[in-house]
Amino acid sequence: MLEDSFQLNERAARLAERCENEARRFNLAPHRVAGATVLDFGVEAAGGLAAGRELARICLSNLGDVRIEGGQLAGRVWPQVTVQTDHPLHACLLSQYAGWQIGIGKFFALGSGPMRATAAVEPLFQEFGYREPCDFNGRYVGVLESGRLPNDEVVSWIADKLAVTPSQITLCVARTASLAGTVQVVARSVETALHKLHELKFDVRRIRSGFGTAPLPPVAADDLTGIGLTNDAILYGGSVALWVTGDDESIGAIGPQVPSSASAAHGEPFLKVFEQAGRDFYKIDPMLFSPAEITFCNLTTGKVQRFGELAEDVLRRSFGIEL
Repeated sequence: MLEDSFQLNERAARLAERCENEARRFNLAPHRVAGATVLDFGVEAAGGLAAGRELARICLSNLGDVRIEGGQLAGRVWPQVTVQTDHPLHACLLSQYAGWQIGIGKFFALGSGPMRATAAVEPLFQEFGYREPCDFNGRYVGVLESGRLPNDEVVSWIADKLAVTPSQITLCVARTASLAGTVQVVARSVETALHKLHELKFDVRRIRSGFGTAPLPPVAADDLTGIGLTNDAILYGGSVALWVTGDDESIGAIGPQVPSSASAAHGEPFLKVFEQAGRDFYKIDPMLFSPAEITFCNLTTGKVQRFGELAEDVLRRSFGIEL
């Protein structure tokens, strides 16, 4: 069992409320839908870099820091999205991970944020013994990656799953093909590493802190292309460092399986891999979904182990960078 003192929804709600109050600064558009608060970060609203950073922090329940910093790509200055957290399990897996697929009628979204911890429909929450109650008077916050804003039917469906009233819900929405949406997806480098390790049966409770960086791709003209670009940013340009405890042997054994290069599908831009899989995500090798490189820093022994490497040539092809 994990402690429930983080109050993920409460932490995210404070940040979402600040964004709503400063909607003009962040180029957001607040709406009321069936009594719920819907914050448009990048569907019809312009959004932007600052909106994307705040949206990523809401995904993390404000248990991590997200920044956009200068880096290098193809020998030139290129923006990088960095994320760090000292609570990686709660921030990344129990909040940020887009593990709740929401499909009602023609509406589809990947759901993340702390509302997942209240709905607790994913096996992840049973495994870690974590759930946030639906009986406090605060707000429940979700982040939806979608090309549409939710309607009354969607809000009512989510409220039923959470067992709360719509007026207690805040939904933050951005499409992948938006600047804010692109930032928040690329801010998932640490989360992607944790999810891969969890799938490989590594005890993620050993991970005490995480830092990740990935290049910010161009904003795509459509959501499908945006999915390809943001995946490539992490698969071929993502670098993650994890501070862990325990023995070195288990890390050395599992380490080579963690980077995206462990997959036979590695080496081509994601959209090409997607097409080869008949546009079926479930036919893509799940081993592909992880950062390009990962470094383990063992707090117990002091040993550092690094696996994988960046693939700048694939990034140049994906991003359309000409040398």
